[in-house]
Amino acid sequence: MTTRTHTNPTKNVLLLRTPAEEGLDSFEDAFNAHGHLPISVPVLETIFVNVEDLSSKIAAGPQNQSLSGVIVTTKRGLEAWSNAVKSIVSADPGLDPGDSGELDWSSVPFYAIGKATASAAAELRAALPSRLVPGDTRGQAQSGTAEQLAHFISSNISPRTDGSAVRKLLYLTGDKNRDTLPNILASAGVVLDVLQVYATHSSPSFPHDLKDAIENGECIDPSQTWGWVVFFAPSAAEQVLPALLEQFQFQRIDSLTELVGNTQRVRITVIGPTTASFMQDVLKLHVDVVTPKPTSKDLVSAISAFDRT
Repeated sequence: MTTRTHTNPTKNVLLLRTPAEEGLDSFEDAFNAHGHLPISVPVLETIFVNVEDLSSKIAAGPQNQSLSGVIVTTKRGLEAWSNAVKSIVSADPGLDPGDSGELDWSSVPFYAIGKATASAAAELRAALPSRLVPGDTRGQAQSGTAEQLAHFISSNISPRTDGSAVRKLLYLTGDKNRDTLPNILASAGVVLDVLQVYATHSSPSFPHDLKDAIENGECIDPSQTWGWVVFFAPSAAEQVLPALLEQFQFQRIDSLTELVGNTQRVRITVIGPTTASFMQDVLKLHVDVVTPKPTSKDLVSAISAFDRT
């Protein structure tokens, strides 16, 4: 392990997420530029489910299902869409979606949370230039949470061209979802065709990967704060907390006492109010910083502002 000279006791930033597979990682690059030491550790593994069901819906086309759009809240949902399209093309190499307007998904609104999901849609469109992939992505600039996206959809969705008052959206989900978005849209008269397309479970190598990450961090006095732990989602927080407690101490929300565990103190940053509420209400942990938007710029700015004070 390499020992580095440090001037800031909160220089380490443990990012509980999978780093970019190719090229520069925007989060790690942003923290490096601000003099922090970012360390990404994957906490979840994803499996795709109901691939045949999704393929069937894509092959049927939006018109035949009276769909006014698609809701995709994560990059994983778009990966599931990509897998399904590849399955369709593989089964019928001669398929030309341009032959039928009924199969045209490129003109159907895809409602996405945040820039990361919207960027995944653009990448999919570039990799699979077809009318089976998203061509009209909306909501990313106006919505960083499910609640914000639901209100955006309610104000943005167009009336049915056939005169029907019913507006229906295909909603691609994972295995862990809150009812905030469905409830808001239901009150606005929007019907959802819900299809789970992926599931997540904890990475079996996380405890080992975490230990390696800590050894690669700044070597500081145990009486000082090791750095930051950044939580991106409630599901990940709950699953990795036992392993984190073996390495770190967190402050309880209701007192100044530390949780039982290692002597190395860390601070908590979370992405968005949903994760913040879960950390405080369910896990009973004090949250030092809540970043309103899931971008590297907002995350670095929030942590840097806290460090300055």
